[in-house]
Amino acid sequence: MLAVLQTQAGDASTLYLGEVARPQPGPGQLLLRVHAAGINRADIVQREGRYPSPAGASPLLGLEVSGEVVEVGASVSGFAPGEAVFGLVGGGGYAEYALLDASCALRKPDTLSHAEAASLPEAWMTAWFNLIELGQLQANEQVLIHAGASGVGAAAIQLARLHGAQVACTVGSAAKAAFCRGLGAQLPIEYHRQDFACELKAQGGVDLILDCVGARYLDANLHSLRSDGRLIVIGLMGGANAPLDLGRLLVKRLSVRGSTLRAQPEAVKARLSAALRDTILPALAAGQLKLTLDRTFPLAEVRAAHAWLEGNHNLGKLVLTLA
Repeated sequence: MLAVLQTQAGDASTLYLGEVARPQPGPGQLLLRVHAAGINRADIVQREGRYPSPAGASPLLGLEVSGEVVEVGASVSGFAPGEAVFGLVGGGGYAEYALLDASCALRKPDTLSHAEAASLPEAWMTAWFNLIELGQLQANEQVLIHAGASGVGAAAIQLARLHGAQVACTVGSAAKAAFCRGLGAQLPIEYHRQDFACELKAQGGVDLILDCVGARYLDANLHSLRSDGRLIVIGLMGGANAPLDLGRLLVKRLSVRGSTLRAQPEAVKARLSAALRDTILPALAAGQLKLTLDRTFPLAEVRAAHAWLEGNHNLGKLVLTLA
């Protein structure tokens, strides 16, 4: 099969299309003919050699796919060849065929294209896991979403609003601020010209922060939190090491938690897939939530797709298409 391969770890120029053996489904797995694969920041970090695949997962890039079932592994029930499904994978999405655990497979609604379906799992499951399960977000709380115009950020803004929270977010431009307002954010903060910690302190602070930046924002995040506030760190775009004022944690009773989705047990991913099926998809169908697919790129243009994401040009999700 054709797949996106690498000459070596590095920048987008290391990516190329080549041939590898088609995977074979094991017990509990589906083999999909991939029609679309979501693009994520995690793919870039893996491409750079800083985010290896979990044990047993495909070493190929790609964490979410939508396509057609072509083969069903042993012990799988409820799915058959020819069905259109989508879901989260541990790796291997940037290819003509990919393996998907049946426990994480979702039937694609007819109202969604494969590209739209492939844009959903990573962003919405990450937002749900960190805001609702780990962050314990409550109605009327104030939440700060960093990188509000990213795929995860756009999902998190909407999910927080759906749960009755007030939302602030950081963005890199006026256009991104307008995009986030359209998703329900009440306070988009343009970080190039505004100090988000000062803006939030003037509003009384926030209860929960979802942060993909890491070290560079740590001190400002802690300043922004109210007493008993929670900081969930899901990315390290701004570095991994920063001084931590433990006194502020004690006085304000703050919680700081790191979180990744990719290495979670299958049972956790299955539970999050069920939340996507039972809550997110119906809310999308009812118009309570919006799809935020920014644009698609053919698989052969994967270098351009990565460059677009790394340039922070996207408003929402980017997806590779194969058919």
